[in-house]
Amino acid sequence: MGTLVLEGLARRYGATVAVERVDLDVQDGELVALLGPSGCGKTTTLRMVAGFVPPSAGRVLIGGRDVTRAAPHGRDTGMVFQSYALFPHMSVGQNVAFGLEMRKVGRAERERRVTEALRLVRLEGLADRLPRQLSGGQQQRVALARALVVNPAVFLLDEPLSNLDAKLRAEVRFEIRALQQRLGLTTLFVTHDQEEALTMADRLVVMDRGRVRQIGNAEALYERPADAFVAGFIGRCNLLRGALESPGRFRAAGGATLPCAPGAAPADSVLALRPERVSVETRGEGLPARLLAVTYLGAQTEYHLDLGGTKLLAIRATPAEDDPRRALAPGDAVTVHWSPAEARLLPALPGDLVEEAA
Repeated sequence: MGTLVLEGLARRYGATVAVERVDLDVQDGELVALLGPSGCGKTTTLRMVAGFVPPSAGRVLIGGRDVTRAAPHGRDTGMVFQSYALFPHMSVGQNVAFGLEMRKVGRAERERRVTEALRLVRLEGLADRLPRQLSGGQQQRVALARALVVNPAVFLLDEPLSNLDAKLRAEVRFEIRALQQRLGLTTLFVTHDQEEALTMADRLVVMDRGRVRQIGNAEALYERPADAFVAGFIGRCNLLRGALESPGRFRAAGGATLPCAPGAAPADSVLALRPERVSVETRGEGLPARLLAVTYLGAQTEYHLDLGGTKLLAIRATPAEDDPRRALAPGDAVTVHWSPAEARLLPALPGDLVEEAA
């Protein structure tokens, strides 16, 4: 049994199902990310773990102890909120010490632990400042120190980087991951940002409409998605509706017949093909296509393609200046090809949004 275990955790609001039976086992020192679009149930799940939202069904166990009905301060967790939730009238040191005061920790021990927590997040010497005197990144680290200072069994992070600009977000992301690994913190992390989840988490839990769609590491979810939703949410992906015409041949709804991986097609089949697996050539063997748009992105170039009514996206390394593909422009005729094994047939659940070229 892991440090944090969720057994059939669910939350309903009348007839509305916010979270539908989440089963999860987070091991000691593991960072697991709850990932999904807005309204998928990830934050509600985290708040049930923290004790701010009571579950309609299921259990939360921390260190083998059932804490499902325990108050937030009795769960041995530390939480960092999206808004940081710092007390504006308290100094940095007082903010960090707040949780220790609530736990009746003695003054000398409080001061020692606050000093150590501020050292961990590189804020030594700023204990007397007020939150308004700090940068956004420094405020974020105060929130981290306040959660760390109580030595929690489980560390909870609720979209903690969403208020930072892109450059600072990348820096703080690295700091959080390094700190989590150094201290061996068992962590549950909520985000809607794929890049954050892919770069920080040991495992990801992809959620949609209150349900868990797939659990696995970044490689497993990207290379072997369980369904069309996961394929489209983790990275970019061409998702084409249609039907299997013959073994290894998929007839897209747009009209093109495309090579695909052999095997039986599930009901409501969707062909999933990563755009970086699609080769684009000015001549040679392959399927004929017409360029709709070419977008230069520095190291990479996007090619938006029309295969006789079927739209496809290819992403390739930007060609060298002497490569004829460098001069390609909208309207040009090209050929495209890919390994059939890269085009997987995946199930799509009712209500899944599937677009031709993501």
